[in-house]
Amino acid sequence: MNTFAYYNPTRLFFGKDTLDHLLTHIPSYGKKVLLVYGGGSIKRNGIYDRVISLLTRQNAEVHELSGVEPNPRLSTVHKGVQLCQKQGIQFILAVGGGSVIDCVKAIAIGAKYDGDVWDIITRKATAQDALPFGTVLTLAATGSEMNSGSVITNWETQEKYGWGSPLVFPKFSILNPEFTFSVPKDQTVYGMVDIMSHVFEQYFHHTGNSPVQDGFCETILRVVIATAPKLVDNLEQFEARETILYSGTMALNGTLAMGVRGDWATHNIEHAVSAVYDIPHGGGLAILFPNWMEHVLDSGVSRFKQFAINVFGIDPAGKSDRETALEGIRALRSFWSSIGAPSRLADYGIGDDKLELMADKAMVYGPFGNFKSLQREDVLAIYRKSL
Repeated sequence: MNTFAYYNPTRLFFGKDTLDHLLTHIPSYGKKVLLVYGGGSIKRNGIYDRVISLLTRQNAEVHELSGVEPNPRLSTVHKGVQLCQKQGIQFILAVGGGSVIDCVKAIAIGAKYDGDVWDIITRKATAQDALPFGTVLTLAATGSEMNSGSVITNWETQEKYGWGSPLVFPKFSILNPEFTFSVPKDQTVYGMVDIMSHVFEQYFHHTGNSPVQDGFCETILRVVIATAPKLVDNLEQFEARETILYSGTMALNGTLAMGVRGDWATHNIEHAVSAVYDIPHGGGLAILFPNWMEHVLDSGVSRFKQFAINVFGIDPAGKSDRETALEGIRALRSFWSSIGAPSRLADYGIGDDKLELMADKAMVYGPFGNFKSLQREDVLAIYRKSL
């Protein structure tokens, strides 16, 4: 296990009847609130009215930014930054999924930066301050409600990058499983793929003596695998929504990363795809991750064997370690297909005409990946296997 320091200041409110915490945790920051949300589903399912009612009770001056995209765009971040600076916003409230929260993190930083926030996202500058913000989560997927990471797309340049800062931990996050009931089946599936992918990124490592971390990862994976079929059959099953919602938070709040060095190559590869084609992030991960696994298998056969046995219950009797590992990867493909996740880039109409462009975008910071360092030819090979 590596030496590590853990820090996570986000206050988490989980369960039914938690929305009222808005009454006690916003007023201390000020009256001027920017409410940020996505395409309007929170108005159809009643969450918007409930939030506005609670903000009105505390005499908040509410400004709104709607229309945050599934892959949040820099242009929308710029709109939010301008609103904050023009209106003197004191607190931002994100109501939505990870895309809305990621957008708010960039707005919070940009509102306090004397320049273009893209400088910070592209590592040309370092954030020094941020507006405080909280979240009301409506989709189980990214874990952004309890971490300091964000992903933003610059559609004009077709660039999509992950970035982070300790300044953008939410002050609080409210998670009511009932608020995820209206998420459609495809987005629910993408969310569960994203959750599992976050676990994979931290599970596939070469650090020794990590039985507790491995156990955490394997438990979350097994629980999602067991719960997913129940949820896709009944999207308003409270216990299933509750389990997946909690799994999403625990998958990426720093707990699984303590003392280990995760990989994160597949996320980088997918970001390049959705930067060019604007596909759902979870859908891209479902396509790419099994192909990454096969490509890097020989860099850690024992780890993949452990995954196959402990997560999917593969019987290793009479098989080589590599055969057992490959059976685990096949089991993952089969599981994701069984719940409706895509398996090929062709499912999104993506052919081989822009593979070179995507590889260039993936390699912008040079070789990447900690389980196996990937070069440009590795990225192209994974893309080709994914067609």
